[in-house]
Amino acid sequence: MEVLSAQNYNMLKKDNLVLGIVLGLLTPVITFFIYYTVAVYLPYHRPLKEFVDILLNNRQMLPKIISICLLLNGAVFYLYTRQRKDLTAKGIFLITMLYAITIIMLKLLHG
Repeated sequence: MEVLSAQNYNMLKKDNLVLGIVLGLLTPVITFFIYYTVAVYLPYHRPLKEFVDILLNNRQMLPKIISICLLLNGAVFYLYTRQRKDLTAKGIFLITMLYAITIIMLKLLHG
């Protein structure tokens, strides 16, 4: 088990475009669950399904939540650029731009 965790840690240290894409996709999802826990579940005790239903019914709120979830992507991007892991940073940036295009499309479609 210790070897497996060491391999996973070493994978995060590599400079790899696929790693950047995976990090760019997973970081906003993790941030969403952190946001849900801190801003919705702890103060209001609403279940996740109810929160997702609120997001889907209130289309103006969806781009705002996605934008909040992208904040941690910026931090991860910064860390990888500081370490000179340029391919990984490019993958994170690519996915962040795809999220940004999604946000713009949602704002144009749903006001």
